[in-house]
Amino acid sequence: MASPEHNLDPVLDKDGVRLTVDDAVATVTLTNPAKRNAQSPALWRALTEAGRLLPGSVRVVLLRGEGKSFSAGLDRQAFTPEGIDGEPSFIDLARGSDAELDATIAEYQEAFTWWRRNDILSVAVVQGHAIGAGFQLALACDLRVVADDVQFAMRETSLGLVPDLTGTHPLVGLVGYARALEICVTGRFVGAEEAVQTGLANLAVPLDQLDAAVQDLTSALLAAPRNAVVETKALLRGALERTYEQQRIAEREAQARRLRDLAGIGE
Repeated sequence: MASPEHNLDPVLDKDGVRLTVDDAVATVTLTNPAKRNAQSPALWRALTEAGRLLPGSVRVVLLRGEGKSFSAGLDRQAFTPEGIDGEPSFIDLARGSDAELDATIAEYQEAFTWWRRNDILSVAVVQGHAIGAGFQLALACDLRVVADDVQFAMRETSLGLVPDLTGTHPLVGLVGYARALEICVTGRFVGAEEAVQTGLANLAVPLDQLDAAVQDLTSALLAAPRNAVVETKALLRGALERTYEQQRIAEREAQARRLRDLAGIGE
């Protein structure tokens, strides 16, 4: 689907990933609609690179997928004996040592971790299918705005695998343990209405209104002063790991920093 980022010179454009930057807003786009933006290790490395290339001016990062589907998940060629060209096959990975296998998966996960950095707000803009790795990539973002045709599904368990691209933590946090377990084990589709009701999506709109809804949300996210947003995100991200008393202390410390900053008093 068309978006303003097509008018900008890309900062990165490789292996199915394009990064453009327009002042405070960056857009990361999956650019292989012919394969429904299927994912590969090369794409994950490009996503990781996109995170490293973000200028300091960026406050909001939009994640999009070209075409009818956000991402249909891992390229099915990875499940064949020969695997994806230039990449180790699953069989090759299984033959490696525990340390080698752990390091490889950790490298893949890097593509999914930087979206929650405190200095940015990330928004997944999701239409059509977001399956497996596609679902987990959407879950990697802070917020999700979806079209009414969205179909989330976690298919790894049905393939004899587990979701390992950082999606399990946010999924449980959003929908709770019981529903997360049921979604993963059954591999069923979650549509737009359920996604909003359960907290998987912040907003669902008709497909032809998706760009306008994202533009409105982006403007709203940029309205508050940056430092206050950064501190608030850090507070909320850490809330579940802290006790009530620890959170009270964290709030006081953060507010002290904000008050000194507003008063022009250095720490």
